[in-house]
Amino acid sequence: MTIEKHWMITGAAVVIALGAGFGVARITDRPAAEEGHAEGEGHAEGEAEEGFVALAPEAAAQAGVTLTEVTPGGGAELLLPGRVEFAPGAEAVVDAPLPGAVVQVHVGVGSRVAAGSALATLRSPEGAASRATTDAAQAGAEAARAAERRDRDLFERGYVARARLDITEAEARRAEAELRAARARVAAYGAPGADGLVVVRSPIAGVVTRLTTRAGQVLHEEDQEVAAVADAGRVEMVFEAPPAASTLLAIGDVVRVRDASGQILSGVVTAIAPVNASGVVTIRARPDGASPPAGTVLSARIASGVATGALVVPGEAIQTVEGRPSVFVVEGRGFRARSVVTGRTADGRTEILSGLNGGERIAGVGAFLLKAELAKGDAEHGH
Repeated sequence: MTIEKHWMITGAAVVIALGAGFGVARITDRPAAEEGHAEGEGHAEGEAEEGFVALAPEAAAQAGVTLTEVTPGGGAELLLPGRVEFAPGAEAVVDAPLPGAVVQVHVGVGSRVAAGSALATLRSPEGAASRATTDAAQAGAEAARAAERRDRDLFERGYVARARLDITEAEARRAEAELRAARARVAAYGAPGADGLVVVRSPIAGVVTRLTTRAGQVLHEEDQEVAAVADAGRVEMVFEAPPAASTLLAIGDVVRVRDASGQILSGVVTAIAPVNASGVVTIRARPDGASPPAGTVLSARIASGVATGALVVPGEAIQTVEGRPSVFVVEGRGFRARSVVTGRTADGRTEILSGLNGGERIAGVGAFLLKAELAKGDAEHGH
């Protein structure tokens, strides 16, 4: 064998040996890699447990999920817009009883007045005429009564017939009737004097809330408003409710109210009007405690009936998972999506008819984040 042939045989053996070694290495490494991959898949399946979000409650809270407990609740509640208005009879819009020129204004906006206090004085030609008519009626009545007394005396002495006395008696009664009518008219006009001066007075005690006249102004028949007076302490809460409220509410139900500043007030329902032409039920309530000023805008929570004891959860806690309403219940170091049957929803809370026992800790505000995390895990697992 030549040297060249020997080296060719030796080289071929080395190549065969290297190839065999590489093949053995591939065969040896392959099961280990596949076994590791299989182990990895099994671990992933453990983490992607169906309906479970592996997120510790503490971490969920940091992500914006609020935890809450399932508690009993129930009862019907309505959130209603409302306002504070003066109670019936607590506000008076005062008009001049007859047209005329304003001579003097005695009050200003914010002035406190008693019943009968002077608001303004005006001079009215009609008032002067009314006073003159009354004075004339009084003179006529006095003359008629004198004639009656004279004829009665003559009749008793036999100087006049009974028919004559009957006539004078009738005339006296007519004159007295005219006097009564004239006095009633002049009283309605504010008892103007002979010079036509009329004093416009407040019919109630309270505060002047509006003044619509000034000295020198001429009040006409179509516009005779002088001022508005209101008793600030006599107010009520007025709310507009849907027709269903008439079946849920009753006189005496509690009203919990929040004004624009966030102050909490309360009251008691005093009247429920029938549904009006606009399909709205008007509810009136008496403030219980401090009375807010008229014009205050309110948002009221009206509670009606006795609590049913049903379990309730925040409305944000209800999430749709696989087409079913569900809540995320704290379970170990994560959250489990649990299907529930829901009932009525009021004031941002929902009744749970079945699916919870009470006392569970669940995700409230931010529960949608857990739903998104669950959907993400399902998508990765499916991939």
